[in-house]
Amino acid sequence: PLIPAPPHPPGGSLPVTQQHGYCCCAGAQEFQLLQPQGAVSVSAGETFTLNCSVTGLTPVGPVKWFKGSGSGRQLVYEEKGSFPRVTRAVRGSETDFTIRISDTRSEDAGIYHCVKFKKGLKTDEEFRSGAGTTVSVGARPSAPSVSGPPSRAVPGPPVTFTCTSGGFSPRDITVTWLKNGAKLPDPQTQVLPELQSISYNMSSTVGVSLTRGDARSQLTCQIEHSTLPAPLRVTYNLSDALRVPPRPRVDTDPAAPVTLNKPVTFTCCAEGFYPKDANLTWLENGSETNLGKPSPLAENPDGTYTLQSSLEVNATEQRNQSMFTCRVVHDSQPPISASAMLRLSQPPADSALLGPLGRAGRGRLRAGTVTLATLCAQGR
Repeated sequence: PLIPAPPHPPGGSLPVTQQHGYCCCAGAQEFQLLQPQGAVSVSAGETFTLNCSVTGLTPVGPVKWFKGSGSGRQLVYEEKGSFPRVTRAVRGSETDFTIRISDTRSEDAGIYHCVKFKKGLKTDEEFRSGAGTTVSVGARPSAPSVSGPPSRAVPGPPVTFTCTSGGFSPRDITVTWLKNGAKLPDPQTQVLPELQSISYNMSSTVGVSLTRGDARSQLTCQIEHSTLPAPLRVTYNLSDALRVPPRPRVDTDPAAPVTLNKPVTFTCCAEGFYPKDANLTWLENGSETNLGKPSPLAENPDGTYTLQSSLEVNATEQRNQSMFTCRVVHDSQPPISASAMLRLSQPPADSALLGPLGRAGRGRLRAGTVTLATLCAQGR
């Protein structure tokens, strides 16, 4: 503000500032750069505002925005140049240099300075800098994923499952594992990097002991984070990791011993296996025989499967004490077998005399190559 000049002092001359009838007030305001925000928090994808203003037009020179400080600082905005996500709040203003940054990303976190420059002989010189505004970006975790073991596992020993997610900030994150809605104990969660960063990744593992009834069970990885209105969840079907071997058994009808030359049916039942791909074959005394009569694949209430096949043979003398084996190949694993023996209820009349000679002796007897007297003479 200007005030009238005082009277001409006797015997002296007026100061230069008073020669035109006014002078500058002793308290005339100095240039100030105002950056009032100490900290700003924003969620990824949103727009945030950085406030900056100046109190005068001198010295002549531009106002720019930087992220960071020192020689490594990054130019965020100046009047010339292209900055696609940055705009002036008040276009054309000579005192208000507030900017808005849109589509916020995790890498936008940092300390921002509003800086006034003055024109120099060759280059602009930094004149005044704001105190700085710390911007923190809350980035939502990416959609989580769960991976299981590299190959199917049988019920019993614990199997490791891993849940991963990334690109979130700040570092605070909580991971919960559930099996069929029930919380699992002792998950191991790691957040990287361990030092301060603009973005973090998470990996969490849990051990689960599978059971025969887990073909319809589900495993859930649940992530809670300060930027999420509700937890993120991803579900893994334990059927993708489970292998339940079949339990084969062989029954006979009628039950042994059986009558000579009567039909007998062997039934193989491969029970409670998962997944459903299985193949069943019959063997007689170790050699493959016909495929029998398979029944349709049946699904059990717990999600496992049962496969059944029957084989009908005549109870001939030659088949007495023959071994009939049901062999099951499941999910490309080594075969699993179950067997039953065909036993005649009434052996042939000459079997007591033949004794250890067995079937071969009986055949020779019928062919005339050996006589009962000879057998007796030999003590047989």
